[in-house]
Amino acid sequence: MTASGRASAGPADGEAGRRAEPGTPSDRSRGEPRPRILRVTGPLVEIACPPSVAMHDVVLLGAAELPGEVVAVDGDAATVQAYAYTGGLAPGHPARPQGHPLTVRLAPDLLGGVFDGLLRPLAGAGDLLLGSGSAAVPERRWSFTPRVSRGARVAAGDVLGEIGARVPLRLLVPPDRSGDVDRLAAAGEYATDSVLAVVGGHEIRMAQHWPVRRPRPAGGRLPADVPLHTGQRAVDLLFPVARGSTVAVPGGFGTGKTMLLQQIAKWCDADVIVYVGCGERGNEMADVIEELTELTDPRTGGSLAERTVTIANTSNMPMMAREASVHTGATVAEYFRDMGLDVVLIADSTSRWAEALREFASRMGELPAEEGYPAGLASQLAAFYERAAAVRTLSGASGSVTVIGAVSPPGGDRTEPVTAHTERFVRCLWSLDRDLAYARHYPAVSWADSFSRDAAALAAAHARGGDPEWLPRRGRVARLLAEADRLADLVELVGITALPPRERVSVLAGRLVREAVIQQNASSPGDAYSAPEKTSALVAAVLAVLDRCLELVDSGVRADAVEAVDFTPLLRARESAGPAETAAVVTARDQVLARLREAA
Repeated sequence: MTASGRASAGPADGEAGRRAEPGTPSDRSRGEPRPRILRVTGPLVEIACPPSVAMHDVVLLGAAELPGEVVAVDGDAATVQAYAYTGGLAPGHPARPQGHPLTVRLAPDLLGGVFDGLLRPLAGAGDLLLGSGSAAVPERRWSFTPRVSRGARVAAGDVLGEIGARVPLRLLVPPDRSGDVDRLAAAGEYATDSVLAVVGGHEIRMAQHWPVRRPRPAGGRLPADVPLHTGQRAVDLLFPVARGSTVAVPGGFGTGKTMLLQQIAKWCDADVIVYVGCGERGNEMADVIEELTELTDPRTGGSLAERTVTIANTSNMPMMAREASVHTGATVAEYFRDMGLDVVLIADSTSRWAEALREFASRMGELPAEEGYPAGLASQLAAFYERAAAVRTLSGASGSVTVIGAVSPPGGDRTEPVTAHTERFVRCLWSLDRDLAYARHYPAVSWADSFSRDAAALAAAHARGGDPEWLPRRGRVARLLAEADRLADLVELVGITALPPRERVSVLAGRLVREAVIQQNASSPGDAYSAPEKTSALVAAVLAVLDRCLELVDSGVRADAVEAVDFTPLLRARESAGPAETAAVVTARDQVLARLREAA
């Protein structure tokens, strides 16, 4: 993508073996066909082209130079998937193969920007997503501080200098370059396309280009054993995720997927957020952008949008660009990861991405598999989630990309192909429950249908951080919720008074855990985000109260006397205490324990 926002940007920096541009006099003298449009069928355009055109090459179609990508080659003809509305294209119009795959421009000015699925900038995005506005690239200059000397020997991925921004950005040697530093710019402010260094005879700028379907190289993978704190207690306590891991969030319509993902984007402790709105409604994306702009970042003091990259390929935008949008988001995330940053990539939702794959496969005449999806759906989902990792960068630093993908199973059917295949590839599953959502329990994460394969590895990280009781505490909370669910059916059949005293306390325990710990109020200043210390304090307070309740019923106190105790201070502590406050939680616990002593 060029500075004017064109999707068919130049090749990856230093890409070797470039093919000559078709249509040159030498091509025509060899009898190769002149690239032109032969047929237009919706977003699929058949062109006559020379044999040098390859799969996934970018082609500019017609006088308007609409971007497209080669998806099939048959002799001297190729089928191009257009990434824009093809109205006005006709047979005979010119086609310009670019000789390189779909490539995007990566630069510091991505931070705070809003882009479409091909990383073309959208100015006035809130209006544009609702049907008005225009595309533009704001001009911005960035401070640069060199960190090497002229004549130094550098290798791929080495740091040449630092770039001033809300997050620590770096100018790196491109992955396929190395050599002596022939020239290096002095400290100052520069545009992203300014030449800041010359290494081995090659110019290096802040802006670089990279093919979206090719993962960026790294020095090696690292164990994913550092927790990503999301500020959502149901997640951090029961189904934690590690930095560099993968998460799927399946849930039917109205279960709060977008709300949960927005809260994670706002509050998680990642350095950079890449939010991909894949097929979402325009008004929802406009709300996301507005909230990110208005919210103060607790880490930097500026706007949260300043460390967020928003890719908005909404439902009213070209469907075929939706297929590329998740790859674009992964490429942007890897770009910042290579600078030693922790990045969270949020894709909302992968189901609509899969629907784009299904529609495209149908247009191409591929044999359908389950529910009409292409046979390669599982491999494409696996390839996307595989780009999540905690890595050692080429410069020796550590960085990570954590992928969180929403899944929208039709009718909440988790056996449908997208959900079923996704569950095979992710490390964590945050399944949203319709009954919890309709009961206004936020977040509606089902403790019965969700899982986290990262919990065991993260227990060691919590122990190193001074909380060795994290895993036993998590296990006990999970058992209390499971026991309360088991007894709920009995209570409906025989009533609460028919249960033995300890089981009546178990029912009470389920209520206290749900309402005092798991549930959150996304609109409350004190409860929208919960720091790890507050989460631990709430869990400890509830468990202390429950232990006292069990002691009372075991000593002969009637269960109904325990149930009649006012637990309101404990239930309100999650909102009355600040996001990281523990003293108010301890005070609420002591008040309830005092009332239990009176009941005894």
